[in-house]
Amino acid sequence: MNEVKVNLKDNSYRILVEPGILDQAGALVKEAVAAKNAVIITNNSLNRLYGQRVAAGLKKAGINCHVLAIPAGEKEKCLARASYLYDKLVKLRVDRKTAILTLGGGVIGDLGGFIAATWMRGLPFVQLPTSLVAQCDSSIGGKVAVNHSHGKNLIGAFYQPKLVLTDPEVLKTLPKAELTAGLAEVIKHGIIADERFFRYLEKNLDSFLRLDLEVMTKVVTANCRIKAGVVARDEKELGLRAILNYGHTFGHAIEAAFQYRVRHGEAVAVGMVGAAYLARRRKLIDEAEQNRIVNLIDRAQLPLVAVIARKLIKKHLLYDKKISDNQVCFILIVKIGAVTIENGISWDFIDKIVGEFFLKRSPALRQISSN
Repeated sequence: MNEVKVNLKDNSYRILVEPGILDQAGALVKEAVAAKNAVIITNNSLNRLYGQRVAAGLKKAGINCHVLAIPAGEKEKCLARASYLYDKLVKLRVDRKTAILTLGGGVIGDLGGFIAATWMRGLPFVQLPTSLVAQCDSSIGGKVAVNHSHGKNLIGAFYQPKLVLTDPEVLKTLPKAELTAGLAEVIKHGIIADERFFRYLEKNLDSFLRLDLEVMTKVVTANCRIKAGVVARDEKELGLRAILNYGHTFGHAIEAAFQYRVRHGEAVAVGMVGAAYLARRRKLIDEAEQNRIVNLIDRAQLPLVAVIARKLIKKHLLYDKKISDNQVCFILIVKIGAVTIENGISWDFIDKIVGEFFLKRSPALRQISSN
C-alpha cells in the first residue's frame, strides 16, 4: 500500500493509495475517526457502483451508516443542494460525532466537505475520491466549497479530512472523457513542480490511457506526493500554494463563461496552454518549453483553445478569487518544474493576449466552443 502523509501539525492525515482499497474502507475509517455513525455523500451512479459496497464495509466494522445520493453534475455544487443535504442531516439527527464520507469526484468532495465543515461547526470527514481529478488534486488539501452564479468555489473554507482512501482501480469505470479531463491536473503538477514526473508522463501517457493499473497507481501516488508537499508548506494558500492554480485563472473564467457546461479539466487544459502562451509572450520560456506543454496536453486528448468573446473572459476574470487591488494573479512557467507568481500584468496586456489566443479558431485543434 502506498502512503503519503500530509504534514499539517494538528491537522495531519494520511493518503492511502491501493487498488481495491474501497473494500478495506470500514476498518480504515474506524481506525482514523472515532465515530459510531457515518453518512456517505455520493451521487446516484456511484451509489450503484460503490456506495452499498462501502456502506457494507462500514457496517461490518461496527459503524452505522446512511447513504445520501444526489444527481451528478457541477450544477449540484451549490447552496441549494447544500441546504437539501442539511435538511437530510436534521432528519437523521446527525451530531458532531458523526463522520461524513465523500464518495465521488471533485463535485462530491467539495460539496460534502463543505457540508462537513459547516454542519455544527465541523464534523470529521473522510475522502473516497473516484475520479482522476479528485484522486490527484481536489481530495488533497482541504479546500471545500460550493459555486456562486458569478464564479466557481466562491463560497467555501479550508477544512482538512481525517483520511483519504484512493483506489486507482475505480478509474477503469470512468467515461473516457472524464479520464482525459482529469489528466489536466496531472500534467499541471508536473509543470509546476516536477520535471522528472513530467518526463515520466511523456514516456508513459499512452500506457495510462490504456488503463495500465501499475502506471495509473504510480501516477496517482506521484500526484498525491507533489500536492501534499505544497499543501504542507502553505495550508491556507497564503503564498506558495497559489502555484497549484496554474492554468486555473483562465480555466475558471472559461468554465464560468460557458456556464459550467464544460468539464473542469478541459477548461484548465486550455488555461494551461493560455498561461504557457502568456509566459512565452513575456519571454519567460522559449518555444521548445511551450511546445512540450502543448504537445503533452494534445496527446492527452484535451482541448488547446477556447472560442469565447473577449468581454466574457474579462468579466469572469474580475470575479477570480485571487484578484487583489484589481489585479489578476497569474501563475507563469519559467521552466518545466518551476513557476513564478505574477500580480502586476496590466489589463491592456491581458486583453491583448485574450484577443490573440482565445478568439482564434482552427479545425486542426481541439477547442471548446459554443457551437
